[in-house]
Amino acid sequence: MTSHALYRALEASKTAFGAWITLPGAHNARIVAQSSPHLSWVMIDCEHGLTPLSAGSAETIQAITGIGFSDVSPLVRIPATGTCSSTSWMIKYALDAGARGILVPMVSNPEKAKEIVSDCRFPPAGRRGFGNPLTHLAWNVSVVDYLNFANNFTTIMVQIENKEGVENVEEIAAVDGLDVLFIGPYDLSLNLGYPPPFPDVHPEVEKVIQVILEVAHRKGKKCGIFCSSGTQAFQRAQQGFDMINVTSDSGAMSEAIASNLKAAVGQNV
Repeated sequence: MTSHALYRALEASKTAFGAWITLPGAHNARIVAQSSPHLSWVMIDCEHGLTPLSAGSAETIQAITGIGFSDVSPLVRIPATGTCSSTSWMIKYALDAGARGILVPMVSNPEKAKEIVSDCRFPPAGRRGFGNPLTHLAWNVSVVDYLNFANNFTTIMVQIENKEGVENVEEIAAVDGLDVLFIGPYDLSLNLGYPPPFPDVHPEVEKVIQVILEVAHRKGKKCGIFCSSGTQAFQRAQQGFDMINVTSDSGAMSEAIASNLKAAVGQNV
């Protein structure tokens, strides 16, 4: 299937809710992917999570796409940030693993955003190389169909989470081929000189977040944001965010265990 849940949600202007995968392992990924009919995507975090880019991301993606009936879009956040020169080969690894979309952290300028778009597309639209014998299997299509459709159906995302990125957000959002500006509120807060959100962002950071949202939509792009709870995610959906992380595997596991133990000792009474 060339299309996927995140792509269809964004095309239809429907809020796409997702979950962050921080823990390694095929079984963990399958449990998350099958957790809810409201889940459109999962982000395999190879930056701060424990899944290695190679070959961990490929095994995780195969675990998700191999479910059969699951239509959840497996996405990959690469380890390298937009402030360094090593993003190109990491994007290649993640896409060859079968990712339906790529997220690059800390993109600060339009030149880097253009480079990322080029790395995600086969010629003549970009400079991505072809050769992996397994990528098309993760998409459940033929090699020919993958080459024909990957450019159009791969979701390209960059994170706005530092001062330079905020200053250049108009130019970044204007880059052709870029699909989503994704806000990382933790690093954004720290880089702007404010404490990270526990659980809510500083009022001054919130102003910046709303500016990014407005610019993204004005430039015809979608805007995503990381939340750590369903309550936060609901509020961001009401504000018009298009792509919203709701929780993480590790966070949800810890919260569920703590909540049930609290009930077990009678503290919920």
